[in-house]
Amino acid sequence: MRKIFHFVHQSVDGYIEGPNGEFDWPQMGPELSAYSQELDEQVDAILYGRLVWEMMLAFWPNAESLSDHPHTRAYAPLWRAKPKIVVSSTLQEAAWNTRVINTNVIEQIRELKRQPGKDIVLMGGAKLAAGLAREGLIDERRIVTHPVQLGSGRPLFDEEKGRTNLSLVETRTFDSRSVLLRFAVANQPE
Repeated sequence: MRKIFHFVHQSVDGYIEGPNGEFDWPQMGPELSAYSQELDEQVDAILYGRLVWEMMLAFWPNAESLSDHPHTRAYAPLWRAKPKIVVSSTLQEAAWNTRVINTNVIEQIRELKRQPGKDIVLMGGAKLAAGLAREGLIDERRIVTHPVQLGSGRPLFDEEKGRTNLSLVETRTFDSRSVLLRFAVANQPE
């Protein structure tokens, strides 16, 4: 069975976006950029909630015209080519090799996990991750912590209640500034 892992960036104080929704603080150095490309090789689909999807859609289709950062140049073609899935109650369709799931979400995600193929990455966000975690559909958490304290904003686990035991699988430092904490879900949420 395929796994779903949640890959997310957070501040040192646990926020995934700043107080005004800003996401301008993650620093993509060469090592973190290389890791994101490694992730692309491990998965055959990227899963998004609508809000993260809209953020990605505002940048990645034309990323090279918006930034000359080496990460942007390397990742943009990978992003455009990779199949994407958006969970949304408001979207009916989406471009860029994207399927929209807007009914029977849990059943459709379970069916995706049963299909043959590589793993699926749930990119960013908190609400969809919380819903999938409640149903036992998140197999791993891959959290990259960046050296910034935002003070307020949207907490990573604001939507999740209860206890879930995790097992540390890997730690890794990128570019001498950000840290990956990779956890396997050790048991279903209580």
